[in-house]
Amino acid sequence: MFRPSFRSIMLTAFLLIAGVLAAAAVSGWLSLEALARSIHDGKRNALALTAASRVLGERSVDLERSARQYLVLGEPALRQRFDDALSEAHLALDTLEASAQGLAAPVGEWRALAAAIERGLETTPDGSGAQAAADFSADFLALSQVSEAVERTIQARLARESEDLLAELEYRRHLLAQHILAAVALAGVLAALTSWWLLRPLARMERAIAALGDNHLESPIRIGGPADLRQLGEHLDWLRQRLAELEANRNRVLRHVSHELKTPLASLREGVALLSDGILGRLNAEQREVAGILDSSARALQERIEQLLHYNATQFDARRLDRKPTALLPLLSEVVSEHQLLIQAHKLEVRIEGDAPILSADVSKLRIALSNLIANAIRFSPEHGRIRIDVQVQEPQVIIDCRDDGPGVAEEELERIFEPFFRGSRSSTASTKGSGIGLAIVREFVAAHGGYARALPSPQGAHFQLELPHA
Repeated sequence: MFRPSFRSIMLTAFLLIAGVLAAAAVSGWLSLEALARSIHDGKRNALALTAASRVLGERSVDLERSARQYLVLGEPALRQRFDDALSEAHLALDTLEASAQGLAAPVGEWRALAAAIERGLETTPDGSGAQAAADFSADFLALSQVSEAVERTIQARLARESEDLLAELEYRRHLLAQHILAAVALAGVLAALTSWWLLRPLARMERAIAALGDNHLESPIRIGGPADLRQLGEHLDWLRQRLAELEANRNRVLRHVSHELKTPLASLREGVALLSDGILGRLNAEQREVAGILDSSARALQERIEQLLHYNATQFDARRLDRKPTALLPLLSEVVSEHQLLIQAHKLEVRIEGDAPILSADVSKLRIALSNLIANAIRFSPEHGRIRIDVQVQEPQVIIDCRDDGPGVAEEELERIFEPFFRGSRSSTASTKGSGIGLAIVREFVAAHGGYARALPSPQGAHFQLELPHA
């Protein structure tokens, strides 16, 4: 079954949309071109009709003047002027007949009147006087009236043509607007359909990638749509299977390593216990000291193995959050109460001050982060020391500052202190050494909430600051 690729679909959609818009543009251009030709032809025709009408009116006056003068003076030049004016008038009448309809009657009437006047001049003797000229007055008046009627008819015709042209312009404007709107709507429909067809598999792919990032490797990945996106979905499903295999191998290796390390370690601790109890013979002071060192080292090794397994599980667990509305101050008070025995044993004073809004957080993971932070402060605080926890809002974060009176953190180690199993140079001088993963877990869980954990320079003791978003 043929399935087009993402690129071919995008190119086809682009060409279709461009074709629709181009068709609308060509249609508009052709419409404007036709309208421009109509305006040009109408303008040229109007100029021709106006000029012919003006010439006809002027020649009508010239005919009357030259005829009257000829009848009074009898000069042949005046008769020639009459004939020339009549020829020009006939040319103007030909133009009017050719350029405009509905002028046949007045043009024919004008021709008849002019012919009658011409015949009258031929039958009237030269220089017959003013009385003869007066006899032609009615004919000349009628000729002038016909010329005026022709001019009025032409003006009315030009006015109608102008109105028709304006109506045509308005019609074509509406038609062009409809074509443009239809083209834009069609292009929008094509773009929406293309986007829907392309974005739907992209959205599924985004969810699949997010599921891979969250270590949800159970469901197969099936991506539809274009051929290249389907192929990419197949690669993602292959990646899911590989990640599932790696995750299973990792868990299996951790179980095996844990078993392989804990079993001989348990035997080692049992042997050291037998030696320390003198079951295999009494030990002198040096031997007891060596046995104590062996027991302490075995316990420390077992603790490190358990911490490594716990931290490894914490890194994967931090990716899954079950957010719920959480009151921060009551949660801090509960965490402090859980450490009350250690606080009393170290004779410490712990104060919680400030206020905070309700957070959207995973209570269990946030509790672990706060517990590790407070436990770290308790572990490295001297007797009769103070631990101060200040909570404040700095939009859009809630800031938690934890200060203690312990040895603090060297300025060059402020960032490294959050690395797994790094305890810092100053902590080596403290009476109690930490495991080195508590602060790493704090940063992991705070970062999972979209926040940040940092160590700040402090002239006395350690100063840790947590930022948690609440908006």
